[in-house]
Amino acid sequence: MYLFKRYLVVIFICTGLIACTKESDSSLQKETVNVQDKKPNILWIYVEDISPDFAHDGNDLVTTPTIDELARVGVKFNNAIAPAPVCSAMRSAMMTGQMQTNLGIHNHHSSRTPESTILLPDNIKTVPEIMKQNGYFTFNSGKDDYNFSYDRFDLYSGDYKVHPLYGKSGVEIDWNDRANPEQPFFGQIQLKGGKHIFSSKFSEKVKYPIDRSKIQLPPYYPDDPIVIEEWARYLESLQITDREVAGIFSRLEKDGELENTVIFFFADHGTRFLRHKQFLYDGGLKVPFIAYWKGHDDKLKPQVRDEQVSMLDISATTLSLAGIDIPEYFEGENLFSDNYQGHKYVISARDRCDFTIDRIRAVRSERFKYIRNFYPERSGMQPSYRDYWNLTKVSRKLYEDGKLNEVQAKHFSPTRPKEELYDLENDPHEIFNLADDNKFRSTLLEHRKVLDDWIRDSNDQGQYPENEEALKLMLGIWGDTAINPEYDELRIKYPNLSGSQFPLKNEKFKLVSEQ
Repeated sequence: MYLFKRYLVVIFICTGLIACTKESDSSLQKETVNVQDKKPNILWIYVEDISPDFAHDGNDLVTTPTIDELARVGVKFNNAIAPAPVCSAMRSAMMTGQMQTNLGIHNHHSSRTPESTILLPDNIKTVPEIMKQNGYFTFNSGKDDYNFSYDRFDLYSGDYKVHPLYGKSGVEIDWNDRANPEQPFFGQIQLKGGKHIFSSKFSEKVKYPIDRSKIQLPPYYPDDPIVIEEWARYLESLQITDREVAGIFSRLEKDGELENTVIFFFADHGTRFLRHKQFLYDGGLKVPFIAYWKGHDDKLKPQVRDEQVSMLDISATTLSLAGIDIPEYFEGENLFSDNYQGHKYVISARDRCDFTIDRIRAVRSERFKYIRNFYPERSGMQPSYRDYWNLTKVSRKLYEDGKLNEVQAKHFSPTRPKEELYDLENDPHEIFNLADDNKFRSTLLEHRKVLDDWIRDSNDQGQYPENEEALKLMLGIWGDTAINPEYDELRIKYPNLSGSQFPLKNEKFKLVSEQ
């Protein structure tokens, strides 16, 4: 089975073994016939918890031949920014084509009980609904994790199973479940990405172990063996992801679908590390994104694009490539239209994540990142579900023992600045806060105004208190762990909510490991 002519990929599904060898050119670029008049299939390969750390991104420690080749012959976007740094908020935004804060679906793991239900307005249709209404077979193989209530049969074909926290999660179906093989499909295949490290069989899946002695951590992480080990395992998870992507391409080619399938490969947000996931630094927001359509260089010319794009553009582009008008409420743009210019500013938002209540907003321009912390009196490391991780325990102990340097200790500080401003060109790790530097006063005022205008014009729902039933759910799951003052009145009102009144209580550590 050939995935690429340049790279001969032999895939054994049971073992995941891949052997690669070079040939003269890439079959990904080979012209094909009898597909030009068909509506294209569109497939989202949706990966969890990874950042742009593949070999083609300059990381010489990882072996990722399939995704590297995809980047070479596809359209690689170097500055793709997520609307949120956590799963459900990001997915909710992608589904509706607009910022999650517009619709009140911004708080992580919302709408998980009948009492906390959030319904979308009647005029708002999700991407799969629109595709389905326009003749597409739609499927999602993996979790949905949306912060609104919905009938899954309105969105997807096929049956589903129910997970008590992540919501309705699709069974593993794909294009082969179509009754009519000529029907175009819109599908999502969810890959675990960085979550592979939680697998009990993780070590068995690793074929190319990362040399721990060569790991170079970002400067805000301590050079500790536990942290190094976690980072190495994360890089190894990228290699597992690479084999999974190879398997998807192999299946598409075997089934004769590769030539007429537009493929978007991207992540939901950045890595699961402290300061990355759930935060608005680039480690949490900047994600890998590659688009590819075999034999259609006239529409998706192989290239590297550096303009700033929003991940909401994927939703709009999906409809456009399917020949469907983009609804007015979609905030993204067609990435492949002749007049696409990239976004001067991209807004991102973080709100409640599980039981941890926070509100952060960011404005990213081509050179600068502006962050506003609405709870500066709360630490970036206020209690969260990650407190159970060894990574967190070790890092916090180093902080308490005074063994972190100033840069590494910053995220553990008991307070945060109200405003942060970073020069991404000269400070890509976002370490030096320029908000109080008079040399950058005009830049600060520019980005501050952009955010103020956006909050007002969009009626950012994060400025309003969350529904009591949603907070009651979190208190029912996490009990005394939920220490934010927003829970104080609920504890008085519902004295029996100690974390044992919700059926997920006994699965708390299982749920933690799944994130």
